[in-house]
Amino acid sequence: MPVRSPEPLTIDVISDVVCPWCFIGKRRLEAAIALKPQIPVSVRYRPYFLNPWVPREGISRAEYLTTKFGSVERYKANAQRIVTAARDEGLCCDMDAITRQPNTIDCHRLIHWSGRTGNSARMKQRLMELYFAEGADLSDPEVLVGAAGDCGMDPDEVRGWLAGDKDVAAIEAEAEAARNAGIDGVPCFILGGVFAISGAQSPEYLADALERVAAKRYASAPAAAKA
Repeated sequence: MPVRSPEPLTIDVISDVVCPWCFIGKRRLEAAIALKPQIPVSVRYRPYFLNPWVPREGISRAEYLTTKFGSVERYKANAQRIVTAARDEGLCCDMDAITRQPNTIDCHRLIHWSGRTGNSARMKQRLMELYFAEGADLSDPEVLVGAAGDCGMDPDEVRGWLAGDKDVAAIEAEAEAARNAGIDGVPCFILGGVFAISGAQSPEYLADALERVAAKRYASAPAAAKA
């Protein structure tokens, strides 16, 4: 009897759009999925606030780096490793182009809304590109409206939603739940709801984990589901 195609393996990606390793980790996860085309997956992007203390209007990048790392120079001394890792994945990180550090609640709202039409991965990628490659201010509603338009959403509708509190409480609650669950670093990938991987691991590592979780799930499935 032929094996019935299994239900997609869920991959919950807990991350933030201003986290460079999340930018890199997303690309590596996509490469891992491509290495295992026989495993159907469903990727869900979950919110996380890397810097919940940043106000809604954002702050200057210099103020942020000084507050978090002690000085701009101290951060830049270690930033080349990130730039190189991103370049190795075909991504652009222009750290000198970033002048504003945003609060990311509205970015996560956009990702949530775009998920209703299956475009959450595209939206996540666009926001990260705007921030890391183009130095865009993600605190600016019009930048977000532009991203929405780039991803096939109605700019006027999104502009109206951003002006209000639509889904703010839900996003904040989900991000808080992640922290309460012990997630204190991102990216974090949760495979099948049972296996968590922390950090921007290599595509090969992620692909191996996907295969192991999928195999274990299939082995424990009822016999009828395998028929």
